[in-house]
Amino acid sequence: MMIVIMKTDSTIKETSNVIRKIESLGFQPHLSKGEKKTIIGLVGNGKKVDPETFLVMPGVENVVPILHPFKLAGREFKAESSVISVNGTSIGAREVVVMAGPCSVENRDQIHQAAEAVAKAGARILRGGAFKPRTSPYSFQGLGEQGLKFLRQAADASGLAVVTEVMSPQLVELVGEYSDILQIGARNMQNYTLLEAVGKTSKPVLLKRGLMSTIEELLMSAEYILSNGNPNVILCERGIRSFEKYTRNTLDIAAVPIVKKLSHLPIIVDPSHATGKRDLINAMSRCAIAAGADGLIIEVHPKPEEALSDGAQSLLPGDFEMLMVDIGKVAEAVGRRIC
Repeated sequence: MMIVIMKTDSTIKETSNVIRKIESLGFQPHLSKGEKKTIIGLVGNGKKVDPETFLVMPGVENVVPILHPFKLAGREFKAESSVISVNGTSIGAREVVVMAGPCSVENRDQIHQAAEAVAKAGARILRGGAFKPRTSPYSFQGLGEQGLKFLRQAADASGLAVVTEVMSPQLVELVGEYSDILQIGARNMQNYTLLEAVGKTSKPVLLKRGLMSTIEELLMSAEYILSNGNPNVILCERGIRSFEKYTRNTLDIAAVPIVKKLSHLPIIVDPSHATGKRDLINAMSRCAIAAGADGLIIEVHPKPEEALSDGAQSLLPGDFEMLMVDIGKVAEAVGRRIC
């Protein structure tokens, strides 16, 4: 792939001519408009194209090859950081956005209590699973569409947006009716059919890193979504599987600045799934913000001891309030603030 960089004073007609030329060569054009320049990426058929084909066209400043395998997700394609808008909340800007709520939607009262608690503490987005992929087929699998309804009602009552997991292409439309962000769980990070399906929507997508996936594989999964037309991708570092037994997973904090260097996409951190222990979540949340994370997604349950899933890693509402105060101090220290 290569990118065509347009001159600062290039016209709409000149840009349109370049796009038509790209299409005539059998490639798919991807437009990225920065503050000063417009960049057009060529994605597609793998054919080699002579840069002179575009360099001679009016309005073209330069043609540059992209070396990384993740073309649209990389900073070569878009140098400026992407900011994803979710119901008036910006993810990837100066503000650090907190998503919080229970692992699973268990009943109406539980999700309403959780929504009220996290909203009061300052969270902007309510998390909760209506469809739950579980290791054991005998574990609680979620309430399905009824859970989605409870989640939407609770979020609306507390003035929150909704992020929830979609597990199959067939469920994308249904989950999209109730949610503001479609979550792709760690187990589905390389479910390419699902990635293509959410890529064909305009809904923001929260893409979690797989348990044993590299950073490059995460960005290549994002590429599937981007290449299908959806630019609204939020990455999530949630820990990777290692030999360590004192935590559920090993939180790869270094992934945050690495992703920031390689990609323009925002990245958040999930300290709950990474550690599996509520007494580690506050410390890991502070580390994540210090490392440059654009947000956090944290499990909070009104009664963790009664939770049907992930009770050991769910914070009590009071602990979540303390966490919000603590991360606010770190955010201020690194020139940011909690949204």
